[in-house]
Amino acid sequence: MILFDQIIFGPIRSRRLGLSLGVNLLPTDAKICSFDCIYCECGFNTTIHDATIPTREQVREALDGKLIQMIAANEIPDVITFAGNGEPTLHAQFEEIIYDTLELRDRHCPTAKVSVLSNSTRIHKPSVFRALNRVDNNILKFDAATEHTLHLIDRPTGKGPSVSWLIEHLQQFNGNLIIQTMFLRGAFEGVYFDNTTDEELSAWINALQLIRPKKVMIYSIDRETPAQGLEKVSLDELNIIAEKLRAHGFEVSVAG
Repeated sequence: MILFDQIIFGPIRSRRLGLSLGVNLLPTDAKICSFDCIYCECGFNTTIHDATIPTREQVREALDGKLIQMIAANEIPDVITFAGNGEPTLHAQFEEIIYDTLELRDRHCPTAKVSVLSNSTRIHKPSVFRALNRVDNNILKFDAATEHTLHLIDRPTGKGPSVSWLIEHLQQFNGNLIIQTMFLRGAFEGVYFDNTTDEELSAWINALQLIRPKKVMIYSIDRETPAQGLEKVSLDELNIIAEKLRAHGFEVSVAG
């Protein structure tokens, strides 16, 4: 599994976002998330003993320095992306860090977008909601619209959100969001799942019609996963799913 060992990482070539400079708001030696997804490239969650979370000031200083370095090398990022070793909105100063990032972006590379990859579990927090509404690409996970499959694939820690809770709170963005969905199939702890079946897709499309995102990103696994025996959904299958969604008027991007 991959853990990002710095606050600022990359830039890397993202399948969905272009030349992406990453921002990790979590420890560099641990995975902390409100989900424990069976497909996460960072592995399963880490049992935390003494992990250091970067401060707002450390993030700002590291990002400022990296952007200055990139501009000097004539390497302009397409996007500054909050991702890293778990769920970025868990940081206590997430909103303030987003505002710092927007200011640095405007100063150094105004053509770059600011993106957040979030699992949607903290969108009920007013500060998180405000911050996500400020970024260019508010990318929120919604992997399944049936309780069984959502909890099997994403494995929320603690009580975790229900499908109805997610739909209700995603609706509150009034379309100012991008939905990101991972499609895969396989078995985990002896239980088979497949979120590409007709039943799963019907529930998912019905949910998206309620959420009405401005765009939907669909993809499948591309790297090693912590759970073994997971099956990648082919590009042809993803394109078929995309066409079903486009028939309902959605803009869809596909990463095979």
